[in-house]
Amino acid sequence: MPWQDDDFSRSGGQGYGGPSMEEMAIKVQEKISRWGGKFFLILLAIPIGIWLASGTYMVGPGEEGVVRQFGKEVDRTPPGLRYRLPWPIQTHDVVHLAKVRRAEIGFRTDPYTGKVKSEPREALMLTGDENIVDAQLFVQYIVKDPSQFLFRVRNAEAVLKTSAEVALRSVVGRNTIDFTMTEGRVTVQDEIKKYLQTLLDEYETGLMVTEARLLVVDPPEEVKDAFHDVVRAWEDRERLMREAEGYREDLIPKAKGEAVQMVRTAEAYKEQRIIRAQGDAGKFLDVLKAYRKGKEVTRERLYLETMDKILPGKEKYILPPEGKNSVLKLLPLKEGIVIKEKEGKKE
Repeated sequence: MPWQDDDFSRSGGQGYGGPSMEEMAIKVQEKISRWGGKFFLILLAIPIGIWLASGTYMVGPGEEGVVRQFGKEVDRTPPGLRYRLPWPIQTHDVVHLAKVRRAEIGFRTDPYTGKVKSEPREALMLTGDENIVDAQLFVQYIVKDPSQFLFRVRNAEAVLKTSAEVALRSVVGRNTIDFTMTEGRVTVQDEIKKYLQTLLDEYETGLMVTEARLLVVDPPEEVKDAFHDVVRAWEDRERLMREAEGYREDLIPKAKGEAVQMVRTAEAYKEQRIIRAQGDAGKFLDVLKAYRKGKEVTRERLYLETMDKILPGKEKYILPPEGKNSVLKLLPLKEGIVIKEKEGKKE
């Protein structure tokens, strides 16, 4: 047996010189006490180890951990395997900062079927010109400050939804229904986004709006067709205006180009006329000089050239005037002096 003493075992039990029953009982109690203490320490160490290990936690990509000590924030931890003191000394919260969250105002989307259901209590509101409009707003947002998101408000996402409805009703109530449904739709969206972000910052929700988009802006069902006709007419007007502007932008450059071309053509014609006039004047001066040197010869040459121009391609005979002494009574231009026109030049 494990509790037997070696001397007692060698002696073969009770006998002369062996321990008494009382001594044996004392030794047994000592061994039980020693082994029981170790077993108790082992049992105690296991829960302590589990308790210490409970301080290990994981922060994923795009997340941030917030460590609290007795309820007060003491640290923020980046992604990775992290450790804190176990509960109740320290606790932690992990907030996904990169996750894009969404809120729906005026409608609800079934997560299983994807069908959209209208919520008239949120969607119907008054415009600035006292008309009723059915507006549906879609909001996307992220967490920019985990401390504010966790501790400043009880439910930051519920606050965002309420604030989005307030911003939607406020901005739509400042504009007319025609402006909200047509050319002012983008402007209304921007104003809603700015106003919503202002409210979230004032409430210290730690949220940042990334997108606020109007999905539906329609009048009530009873007058929807009439309003749609108005919208279509406005779109047709805008389309015609854009077409007219496009035609104008196409016509004006062409007209300017034609005007420049006409001016340059006129300038070229002017230069051409000037050069031709200068040439004609020079030619006349040359003829005048030749005339002054030999008046009779020059006169006859001019006469012959003129006759050739008047009667081109004809056989001509030039006779001297009556009473004038001349060696030649007949001047056959065909066999004698021939004036030809070659490629527009006179020889």
